[in-house]
Amino acid sequence: MVSSDGGGITPKHPTENYIGQAFGTFPRSLSWVREKKVIKLEDIVRRMTSMPARTLGLKDRGLIKEGFWADITVFNPHTVQDRCTLEKFEFPEGIPYVIINGQTVVDDSEHTGALPGKIIRYPL
Repeated sequence: MVSSDGGGITPKHPTENYIGQAFGTFPRSLSWVREKKVIKLEDIVRRMTSMPARTLGLKDRGLIKEGFWADITVFNPHTVQDRCTLEKFEFPEGIPYVIINGQTVVDDSEHTGALPGKIIRYPL
């Protein structure tokens, strides 16, 4: 599975040690598919979505399916790229749309200001 140790932060208040991890892990993994060709695109997407959801027992997440939470990231596999460093925050390239819990959070590569995420507590 793909995972990050980045905390829940916002671009307006990034912490020194988590910028790259919080915003760059998944775009970096997608760009590795393109550049290093060590795994198929559909396999890395599964390792980011349905596999962790099933592993964590999240019965209504991880797939695009009726009755599931609408968490969708639209990305361009030819251009997706991490641009963060520990010194400077930048949104990744090649991710024009992000929908969390049915609300648009990134629209045409711009953050909308929406914060519809929910804390999921264990046990689920």
